[in-house]
Amino acid sequence: MIFSVKRTMAIFQKDYKDILKNYFVSSSVLMPLVLAALYGRMGVETVNEHYLIFNMTFCLVAAYVQCSLIAEEKEKNTLRGLMLSPASTLEILGGKSLLSFIGTILVIVISAFLTEYKPENILVISIAIVLSTVFYIGLGTVLGLMTKSVMEASVVILPFIGIFSFGSMLTYFADKFPILKAAEYMPNSQLINLANQVQTGAGLLDVWFNFAIILAWVAVIYVIVVIVYRKRMMD
Repeated sequence: MIFSVKRTMAIFQKDYKDILKNYFVSSSVLMPLVLAALYGRMGVETVNEHYLIFNMTFCLVAAYVQCSLIAEEKEKNTLRGLMLSPASTLEILGGKSLLSFIGTILVIVISAFLTEYKPENILVISIAIVLSTVFYIGLGTVLGLMTKSVMEASVVILPFIGIFSFGSMLTYFADKFPILKAAEYMPNSQLINLANQVQTGAGLLDVWFNFAIILAWVAVIYVIVVIVYRKRMMD
């Protein structure tokens, strides 16, 4: 089956109209921007502070908005119609993910401007941001497919917002509790680690290990997306 840009854009336009009507979900996009504006006024001194905002953006925009869009389709019983339509799985998931992807990148760019974040190697950071966005959209897709309503999605996403926004702070206690060293391998921790290395002059080859771990997270989450999506098609 040939990929149809027209079908994908039709799904994107529908999601755009739906998100404008849902003030609770759309307001979540503003939270990272408000935080970025406050941090910008106070002055951001470390890379970690910049990425606290960026990781929150991934959770609130990429994951939560995506989760809500999928859950809303299920709540209205329109997701099944999409699955049974001529649109392919790639067209459906691509169209459903496009709004979350564009929104996340826009919020991160504006937040970086507000906090005056200036990475030493913008290419490496851009690749890392895009890969991270793809991961969190996958996470949101899985959670959306597993929930039945926007309200349920809003509750289910909360632990993940806590883990992936502030989970990197657990590494500070790793000396006392060795099990917390596992937090170093979470995608948010790897992104912060990568950004700190880049800020000291590291290039693309110097941070290949961080990219490898983030890519592994991306691969795992999309394997889960395919499994859960196919299961929902059979239900």
